[in-house]
Amino acid sequence: MSSAAVSAASSCPAKPQKEEEPPVLRRRAEEEGSSGAAAGEQEKEQRVTAVYRKLSEASLCASTTEEETEEDDDDEEEAVAAAKDGIELGPRVSIKEQLDKDKDDESLRRWKEQLLGSVDLSSVGETLEPDVKMTSLSILSPGRPDMVLPLPPEPKSKEPWFTLKEGSAYRLKFTFAVAGNIVSGLRYTNTVWKTGIRVDSTREMLGTFSPQAELYTYLTPEETTPSGIFARGSYSARTKFLDDDRKCYLEMNYTFDIRRDWPSN
Repeated sequence: MSSAAVSAASSCPAKPQKEEEPPVLRRRAEEEGSSGAAAGEQEKEQRVTAVYRKLSEASLCASTTEEETEEDDDDEEEAVAAAKDGIELGPRVSIKEQLDKDKDDESLRRWKEQLLGSVDLSSVGETLEPDVKMTSLSILSPGRPDMVLPLPPEPKSKEPWFTLKEGSAYRLKFTFAVAGNIVSGLRYTNTVWKTGIRVDSTREMLGTFSPQAELYTYLTPEETTPSGIFARGSYSARTKFLDDDRKCYLEMNYTFDIRRDWPSN
């Protein structure tokens, strides 16, 4: 090897060796690492505690009675349904005022009278609010006499209002009177519970009706009662009759049974 090469090799710096941390610094780093891990565990525990606290608060809120919760749900669903319709009703006008508006237009007057149906035009007043009275509910099932139930049901009766046979077809017929003014968008809602659990919710539009002396009748589409061992038993129900203004004309709570066969009486 030449002297130049030896000189160059001797002038190259030696590969630096990794310096070992002083024991004091190493202990401090270990302590900081352990304290950081402990802080992470503590933060995780706090998050879990917060989640459990929220779940606990939710369970406390859910401890309200089933009836109150379902009633709130019904009201909310009614409000949502009304919002979806997007119909803004104008101020109420009495029938007399509606007829007097176009009394000089013979064709329009006749058209309005035709819409009003059999209302006694000579006796109409200036009542703004309609008066709807539900008089009876009939349960119609093929091959059986109609089951006519007066409305409203007897308050606080321990006996079921009626009994239906499992797996049987039936229809409901409502009888009601309308007075005072036109009722717009009359409908009924029916919610049914079994052992505290909601099993059915129905909303049926009856229609718009003008006041008249005769009673109105409305027949629902045919339905079939559930069948089987789990379907039989006692049920509780809440029925409401409302209009487009969400004015409630009748609200009733009652119980009924579904049995293996029709009652003997």
